[in-house]
Amino acid sequence: MIPALALRQQAEEEAARLPALLARAEKLAGTVLLGEHGRRRAGQGDDFWQYRPLQPGDSRRSIDWRRSAKGDSDFVREREWQIAQSVLLWLDGAASMRFSSDKNLPTKAERARLLTLAAAILLIRGGERVGLTGWTLPPRRGQEQVLRLAEAFTTDDPDDYATPEARGMLPHARAIFVSDFLGNLDPVEAALTKAADRGVRGVMLQVLDPAEEAFPFEGRTIFESVGKSVAHETLKAGDLRSRYLDRLAERKARLDTLCRLTGWQYRCHHTNASAQSALLWIYRAMDGGHG
Repeated sequence: MIPALALRQQAEEEAARLPALLARAEKLAGTVLLGEHGRRRAGQGDDFWQYRPLQPGDSRRSIDWRRSAKGDSDFVREREWQIAQSVLLWLDGAASMRFSSDKNLPTKAERARLLTLAAAILLIRGGERVGLTGWTLPPRRGQEQVLRLAEAFTTDDPDDYATPEARGMLPHARAIFVSDFLGNLDPVEAALTKAADRGVRGVMLQVLDPAEEAFPFEGRTIFESVGKSVAHETLKAGDLRSRYLDRLAERKARLDTLCRLTGWQYRCHHTNASAQSALLWIYRAMDGGHG
């Protein structure tokens, strides 16, 4: 059992992270120009959408007489009906995400939390319902939901690697998965396949530390997982570089292929790169574009 004093200190530390994370995410979200994410079609609404010719079955009351007076045909003024899209988030909170190779760089978890929350803020501002995969936090709108998401994102997972949560996938929803994806990829493949079967499309952002991409190690080195469940010592770390880089390239290629086969989009982001550029890619990808 955790002593009460230690538990209180841990709770205070987590609570202190929430406003700081929220402030940074709000600031980052403010750098991206909002677009429209909702699906549009004719129906009940306040905004003008289009004029179209009068068709059999249309009420005479629906005719726009001012537009019709400009020609010989009668026209109907259609309004816009915008259906908010449900967006489901999965953010890896496992121990491997708490790695940083340099004190001047954010951990993968810090960058992932920032990007995921900023994306959620943008989507909610655009009128979308945003929540978590699974059943702990269903998609909702509003600032209160932003606060709930921020609180959920400050929770750490003690395991070294996390498995994507693919339960509770709403049919035809959108999704954002953010992780280093350095664990077993079979659950990732199963999650994307399950999502695709339900018509869910989305984006997969792999967040890596630059050292994980470059493998700048030489001589005697002890490699240990953040959760300390895996350790490996070598006297010639440099001899492992080519094999490591090949394995990493294969992993990234598999992730990219999985996304292409299931209608998702994939991108790898490094913690020493611009957070704004990564957020912009997420936003454009969720809006139907390709970064």
